[in-house]
Amino acid sequence: MKTLIRNAQVVRPLGVESVSVLVEGAKIAAIDPAVHTHADRIVDATGLHLIPGVIDDQVHFREPGAVHKEDLRTATRACAKGGVTTFFDMPNTQPTTTTQEALQQKLALAAQKSLVNYGFYLGATEHNVQELRRGHRTPGIKIFIGSSTGDLLVDGQEALEQIFCETSLPICAHCEDETTIRENRARWGDGSDVSQHSRIRDHRAALVATNRAMDLAMRHRHRFHVLHVSTAAEIPVLASCRPYVTAEACPHHLFFTVDDYQRLGTRVQMNPSVKTHEDGMALWQALHNLDIQVIATDHAPHTLEEKARPYPNSPSGLPAVENSLALMLNQVHLGRCTLSQVVHWMCDAPARVWDLMHKGRIEPGYDADLVLVDLQKKATILDSQQLTKCGWSPWHGTTLTGWPVSTWVMGHEVYRNGSVDDSRCGHEALFDHARGGYWSTA
Repeated sequence: MKTLIRNAQVVRPLGVESVSVLVEGAKIAAIDPAVHTHADRIVDATGLHLIPGVIDDQVHFREPGAVHKEDLRTATRACAKGGVTTFFDMPNTQPTTTTQEALQQKLALAAQKSLVNYGFYLGATEHNVQELRRGHRTPGIKIFIGSSTGDLLVDGQEALEQIFCETSLPICAHCEDETTIRENRARWGDGSDVSQHSRIRDHRAALVATNRAMDLAMRHRHRFHVLHVSTAAEIPVLASCRPYVTAEACPHHLFFTVDDYQRLGTRVQMNPSVKTHEDGMALWQALHNLDIQVIATDHAPHTLEEKARPYPNSPSGLPAVENSLALMLNQVHLGRCTLSQVVHWMCDAPARVWDLMHKGRIEPGYDADLVLVDLQKKATILDSQQLTKCGWSPWHGTTLTGWPVSTWVMGHEVYRNGSVDDSRCGHEALFDHARGGYWSTA
């Protein structure tokens, strides 16, 4: 099957070009092929932009164990609609993904259910370093330095030293200091005001844990990725730790602040917590400076019934994969960033951070994971139109300019103008960890 996407504004590493793209099978065959090139299908992309598929390196798709909130089929339908063509899922499912066997079981499940490409992290515990050493078919190791599910909390220094010293896979971590969180909880008590969530999980909790992780990464010269940076205070630390460290920001920390608790309540309850307007502005500046390289969602759905429980019994997390690209395209419309920057943060950089093969760029030989976007399309996010199983968005009622209109996964169009094609599944993501990560690749 050959598809010719004709006359698109194609976003590539050196800029935006008005060219056509030929897709043959699962691959990009040519950029601006000869006029007489035969194609089975021609897509007229005049006036539209073609970008690489979004790679979301931090999601919680809940399967196995909590499929009443989300499952691989519903989550990846939302991905297709949102222009996300590859995801990496976190290990805090039920059971947790802390062995190679558990990882392979999740890969087999995704092969049957996922509409887009997939990968799964291995979770670290205090006692599974042998499993982490033999891990493969994975983007890397996830450590929860801060509260987590079951035995996934790794807070002991000896265990952390062992993981950084004795493993070779890239490591990422949720950085919030458990001791600080406990002290803050004792200070602020168990009141029902959700805004105290940001006092309990405060700036210091994030900074202490990030500093601790940076020290481990630098001493052991181990590649490390800081998930969901939430404070201005962490940014100078990140900038000083190249070439071993990369980092990411999430839409909820870029667009929400503590002021939004009054309007949205527990719907914006997250770990790490939302912070101040000044923190959000600092995150934006760090993205522009490439002190933070990646934007990912931390998509963590819960039912509205669960979120409506009085704090602190309400769970932390919110859904985002369906709208993350549109949220960023709207920022392009507002002049806050360029489309090329969005492509770097959401497509190229995560592919480089995790040594993902053949993805993240529109080049011959790369996988045909592509998104056609209309920068002029205006639409409003509505709970009733969400494909995620939880059926709501914290951005409900927000009107955005700039939306994905078609999504291809490995050359197959899985989404077009509101319709999802459920007939095929995505592919397992492939990694070449000898490539050395973000700072080693051009």
